[in-house]
Amino acid sequence: MISLLIGLAAGFFGGLVGLGGGVIMIPLMVSILKMGQHKAHGTSLVALVFTGISGAVTYALNGSVDILASVLLASTAIFTARAGAHLANALPEWKLKRSFGGFLILVSLLLLLKPYLPHASRHVTGWLEILILLLTGIFTGFLSGMMGVGGGTIMVPSMVLLTGFTQYTAQGCSLLAMVPVGIVGAYTHWRLGNVSTSILPGLVPGILIGTYLGGSLAHILSEGVLRIIFSAVLIWTGIRYLRTPKPQTGEVNYS
Repeated sequence: MISLLIGLAAGFFGGLVGLGGGVIMIPLMVSILKMGQHKAHGTSLVALVFTGISGAVTYALNGSVDILASVLLASTAIFTARAGAHLANALPEWKLKRSFGGFLILVSLLLLLKPYLPHASRHVTGWLEILILLLTGIFTGFLSGMMGVGGGTIMVPSMVLLTGFTQYTAQGCSLLAMVPVGIVGAYTHWRLGNVSTSILPGLVPGILIGTYLGGSLAHILSEGVLRIIFSAVLIWTGIRYLRTPKPQTGEVNYS
């Protein structure tokens, strides 16, 4: 039941703002389910695949998906996602928590800046647009594999700020592109033993339902107040992770 509620919460916020939901899912799995950081990251990537599928379908039904842009993003991201997953497994857990804390704070700042991004540039077309999408995919794939998130926090702002996509189309493309990226990262983490399969039967249905509800709501409601609340939660959680103490010399952390 708890895993179902976590899936609902992560899916709803993920669908609403075009993210994979890992920024909500991972802290909840660590704090409530007492899951280790590495396993939470790996499990999050498995759930991320279903977030992307449900979210992409919901946004496509509202005409907010550019399939070609999604393919370009995913084509480079799938290669760097595996490298990110291996780096995450090699890092000590306290370093991973601090890195994730910094990542959450970065996410919150990007979300707060969203209202200003559409006015930053005109729509870019041609080879420049293709190059921007490919480079964005490289970075977000690595981020997805390392942090257990979909990379939408980089994809969406990059598409809106650098190529001039509308907010809704950028979010729809991000959700679709994260499906193959999530599959690669999830498979790598599964081989490394970083996936908790026992919670997936509850987590996945929650993700599917929550993402559909969040994606539908995104097309009829303003994101302003929810974005501020969500950003505040991310900042608070990020600060907690940044304050993770370094283990004493000789102390080994197996969680």
